[in-house]
Amino acid sequence: MTSVTPLPHRADQAEPSYRQLPVIDLSAADRGSRARKLLHAQLHGAAHDVGFFQLVGHGVGRRETEDLLTAMRAFFALPEAERLAIDNVNSPHFRGYTRTGDERTGGRQDWRDQLDIGAERPARTPGPDEPAYWWLQGPNQWPGGLPALRTAALAWIERLSAVAEKLLHELLAAIGAPADFYDPVFGERAHPHLKLVRYPGSAGDGAGQGVGAHKDYGFLTLLLQDRVGGLQVQREDGRFHDVPPLDGAFVVNLGELLEVATNGYLLATNHRVVSPPSAVERYSVPFFYNPRLDARVEPLPFPHASTARGVTDDPANPLFAEYGFNELKGKLRAHPLVAERHHAELLSPA
Repeated sequence: MTSVTPLPHRADQAEPSYRQLPVIDLSAADRGSRARKLLHAQLHGAAHDVGFFQLVGHGVGRRETEDLLTAMRAFFALPEAERLAIDNVNSPHFRGYTRTGDERTGGRQDWRDQLDIGAERPARTPGPDEPAYWWLQGPNQWPGGLPALRTAALAWIERLSAVAEKLLHELLAAIGAPADFYDPVFGERAHPHLKLVRYPGSAGDGAGQGVGAHKDYGFLTLLLQDRVGGLQVQREDGRFHDVPPLDGAFVVNLGELLEVATNGYLLATNHRVVSPPSAVERYSVPFFYNPRLDARVEPLPFPHASTARGVTDDPANPLFAEYGFNELKGKLRAHPLVAERHHAELLSPA
């Protein structure tokens, strides 16, 4: 994640004119050429102008959603000692449970706790001539006595990978690019990432940072949020605006790889989460659709390329040709305890 501006209090948020993001129905892709043409016009506008939208018609049912949410709440209801038994500090792959305040965005504490889950694969320790990002491949940590969590989480990764693949195809087609252009960087070695997140209420210092302002560094993020709210998106006026929860929808945002691949024609947008009031819990489930760690993301050929505005320049966050270096950089910054224990040799000198 790319860190940006600090997080002020929530009192001055949400202009009425921005009360809702574009709402896009993915099922229109299967309802004939006229409906698909309208879908493409909506996708094109949302991805070029906003970088965020609400996605309905995705086909993910209430039963599978409830299975995940039930297992997630059961995990966070476990005694702290059982959650800490799978502390991500134990994992050189950055998998497992992160205590409230142990993750950083922009160098400041994010006031949330979470469980980080990825594709279930054997650990790969990079050899002397291999990139360090192979540390990110490895097994997950699962709580004992809660097998339903593993089942529901891995099923969710598979299900949302299929939704994101279809959405990416339609998005690329919407701007006149080959729909399957990026298929080779995904496939069975893609590197999806799932977070199960709880925001326990405002921190004692009153800072209000649930998670600090940032951009995501992959292709697409699909977020399931509850009814509490708190997600905010930076809009054209430069201010952060609330994203009202929409029942049955995923909040979708574009990652930096799509902005870079289109030279800024598609927009990766700053967003953040403001902590709920004290003693109010908020749950959210972001899913990150990421390519293979060793993927080199080529520039996208599309007819609007000559009108692209250029990529947002952030000297503090250089982007690398191979995706894995970008994710490793973000993990080292966000999880300093894991980095210090397992990857001290990768850290920059103070």
